[in-house]
Amino acid sequence: MDIRTITDSYAVTPQITPEDLDAIKAAGFVAVINNRPDSEIPPEWQSDAMKIAVEGAGLTYVVNPVTHAGLNMDMVALQMATIDSAGGPVLAYCASGTRSSIVWSLGMAGKMPTEAIINATARAGYDLSGLAARIDGLAEG
Repeated sequence: MDIRTITDSYAVTPQITPEDLDAIKAAGFVAVINNRPDSEIPPEWQSDAMKIAVEGAGLTYVVNPVTHAGLNMDMVALQMATIDSAGGPVLAYCASGTRSSIVWSLGMAGKMPTEAIINATARAGYDLSGLAARIDGLAEG
């Protein structure tokens, strides 16, 4: 696992497996968001299987499959609502962590300065500077 902290309450990682869940829980996470569509992964890591494993580990599980072409504001809203209601740190995963970082970044538009959003993801290893104009646009409403 390669957990990368974005904020105290949100981190991202590439694909997780059921074997990772004890470490995820031990790290203090209370919820897991799956941002990876089932069509990208083998059956043992698809949503239904991961739901059973994650909830079996005592964590909240939310499915929010994101594709770059299909990313929309409903997905952003679900991501942010999950983070806001989790009651503790949230770990989101996709293939590399990039989509999970993008969804968070768009959701933070207007809540913190664009530069701070870009810097938070950059510290985690994700260069989302190309999203700055979109984040600014969302912040302006």
